[in-house]
Amino acid sequence: MSNADSNNNHPEWFNPAMPERASCVIPALLEHYAALTPDKTLVLFEDGSEWTYGETLDRTRSAAAGLRKLGVDVGDTVLAWLPNGPDMLLSWFAANYLGAILVPINTSYRGKLLEHVIRQSDATLMIGHAELLPRLRQIDATRVESVLCCNGGVDTADLPDGLTARFMAEVTEASPPVESAYPVERWDTMMIIYTSGTTGPSKGVLTTYLQQYTVGQVSFGYMTDKDRMLVNLPMFHVGGTTAIVGMLSCGGSFALRDKFQTAQFWQQIRDTGATGISGFLGAMVAFLDKNEPRADDPDNPLERVVLSPVTAQTMRLAERYGFDYFSGFNMTEISVPLVTELNTRVQSSCGKPRSGVECRIVDEHDLPVDDGVIGEFVLRCDLPWAINQGYHGMPEESLKAWRNGWFHTGDLMYRDEAGNYFFVDRKKDAIRRRGENISSIEVEAEVAEFPAVAEVAVFGVPSEYGEDEVMAVVAGKPDMDLDPKALIEFLVPRIAHFMVPRYLRVLAELPKTPTNKVQKTELRDAGVTADTWDREAAGIRLRKDQLN
Repeated sequence: MSNADSNNNHPEWFNPAMPERASCVIPALLEHYAALTPDKTLVLFEDGSEWTYGETLDRTRSAAAGLRKLGVDVGDTVLAWLPNGPDMLLSWFAANYLGAILVPINTSYRGKLLEHVIRQSDATLMIGHAELLPRLRQIDATRVESVLCCNGGVDTADLPDGLTARFMAEVTEASPPVESAYPVERWDTMMIIYTSGTTGPSKGVLTTYLQQYTVGQVSFGYMTDKDRMLVNLPMFHVGGTTAIVGMLSCGGSFALRDKFQTAQFWQQIRDTGATGISGFLGAMVAFLDKNEPRADDPDNPLERVVLSPVTAQTMRLAERYGFDYFSGFNMTEISVPLVTELNTRVQSSCGKPRSGVECRIVDEHDLPVDDGVIGEFVLRCDLPWAINQGYHGMPEESLKAWRNGWFHTGDLMYRDEAGNYFFVDRKKDAIRRRGENISSIEVEAEVAEFPAVAEVAVFGVPSEYGEDEVMAVVAGKPDMDLDPKALIEFLVPRIAHFMVPRYLRVLAELPKTPTNKVQKTELRDAGVTADTWDREAAGIRLRKDQLN
């Protein structure tokens, strides 16, 4: 039985037809709205400054001219190692204006991972923040020939031998504007965005203009030129860039912030008049839910958000602050193939396939499985260029991901009889304990319900009996004691005995990525530490339906 699934009606604001070049290509969008609404605000920065559409185009043309003087040409890659802000935005727009490809680097990168990205990107020019550039001295950065420094100066002694940094402002502001851009097309590569590297060397995803536009339209296509987006996801992440593309494509505006901050979030929403945000991911909902309730919680301009996952906490937060929500499924390589209904009550659902995609859940031989059976989620799009074009410089990885004409996500899912898709786990995170397959996501959901738990990460660690033992690392809520034995007793009636963690480690806070996702790899690498509590060593051994 084939479970290939497509949907031609959802979401209602998304048109799956091929868009015109002028509606999805960065240079054309800037030129169009600079001519149509030159004095309208495009972006508000954290320091209170703002750029209009007309000013943004002028700055982009000058910066593009400066990059051209440094030898940047059509198809070249340009590294941008910057936090969210004017320099990052300008680097992106200027590179694309020349037909070049931006390669944003995670600002947390250092050491071998940073070296890998620089070497693998094929870029010779880096635009970097002054505080980050000294990290280059600790690695082999010989691939880099030129550095443009932003946000202050950097001592030559802090850079690799033979490398000097010029100031970004001097190069861009001293250059006469480029009057005409290379005719970038929808199928051209806009960015190379590097994955986290949790399953091996970090891979550079070749993302086209059409792919980024599609993600923006599925996620934010309901927004208009009267809307404003709060963008607080990093621009080296698809969540940050596609939110900006979404607002550019409708002639709207956005407020750019460096990161998500729980304490300031709602004030930022009110101060900027944001009707939408770049997204609630993972721990963000939990952080906001911990805020003390206030009488004016619903008094804010936020209207609709895209978030993941849908939980009782999600629904509670939406009701408390008065916004609509929907969820879906995405990753850097694809373009939101699954979307839920607005204000869905189906918890943990990723939704159903949107128009323009075909989805399957398959076994290890790429054969479709029946509803209710867990398998790998694969997909393909009706439109060419609407999802990734492979991994830069990694042909074998590209072929592996695209085998048999379907893109393989590496994610385990199942589909229910109603056609809803449910994420189970990353293949790499699935736990195998004594013949039983365990979803770390399902265990995390139950642990998170314990009153004293603020955050949780669950993963497998090697067992002396072969296969895995279940380990949970948790962060407790302030002013609440987290007793391991009490947590185990809480879990026993809620999940199967083989899913209850054997190991429990308590930290003040779990390590996060810049997109507020828990860095499970770091915790997994640490494994069973000296401060880890062992349920069995404490005399608690579980049998089926029994706590001994």
